[in-house]
Amino acid sequence: MLRFTKRADYGLMAIHYIAVNDGLGAVSAKRIAEEFAIPPELLAKILQRLAKRRLIVSQNGPKGGYVLARRSNQISVGQVVRALEGPINIVSCIEHSGCPQEERCTLRRPVQKLQAAISQMLDTMSLAELTTDDVPELLTIRS
Repeated sequence: MLRFTKRADYGLMAIHYIAVNDGLGAVSAKRIAEEFAIPPELLAKILQRLAKRRLIVSQNGPKGGYVLARRSNQISVGQVVRALEGPINIVSCIEHSGCPQEERCTLRRPVQKLQAAISQMLDTMSLAELTTDDVPELLTIRS
């Protein structure tokens, strides 16, 4: 099962909230923390990482908070995940991590293909797509 870390999960929730409220002005960290019950200290670190990677911009003042650094269709989900977690890896054994099964493993190449497909999907999906109700055909479940 693939899972986001809490940091990536909270970061995606926060930047999605900022994107949804983009036309209404800056969104405060306090508002985001209260909306999603995220510990304020953790959220502050997450927002700092997103700002450092120039995905959001901090605005000071009484009506301050965070806004997107670019339009939501110019920021990919992959950029957000990498800003928070670094390179996207679904397993650690791809980079010769000293796994005892490394010599016998037949999954390395298939896992590399899966990882490349997941990275491509995250890199082609924008924040704007996350704000719509449409589900891309690629992601619909077929019975």
